[in-house]
Amino acid sequence: MNAPKELPASVINAIFVLGLFSSICFRVLLVADALYPPLFRPIWYGGVLGYCGFFLHRYRITRKRKNAIRGMDLIAKVNQNSLGTEDQKAVSYILSSIDHSKEGLNYLIIFVLSALAIAADLYLSY
Repeated sequence: MNAPKELPASVINAIFVLGLFSSICFRVLLVADALYPPLFRPIWYGGVLGYCGFFLHRYRITRKRKNAIRGMDLIAKVNQNSLGTEDQKAVSYILSSIDHSKEGLNYLIIFVLSALAIAADLYLSY
């Protein structure tokens, strides 16, 4: 297996902006509802759709990291290396933590629930 490649800075920045945009959308919902209720639904859709894209991206990154750790057997290789004891423990901890983390599942669940929320809203409002 080849080492995974990093994404271009432009993609990373775009995903960051998307997550920030979605977060802001959810924080202005109550204000929009109080000042101009017709804006509530478009802002909500913007937030949910943005989170769908953001969390799907995060899920893919987490899966890519875990696949690299497992596919390249990095934990075992680090444990056999001549790093200093504390360095080895730190790198082993980081790799093991990523490998065992449930963050990918969390991102996937948020993505699925967001998509279901949109589908439910569309179904119930029309």
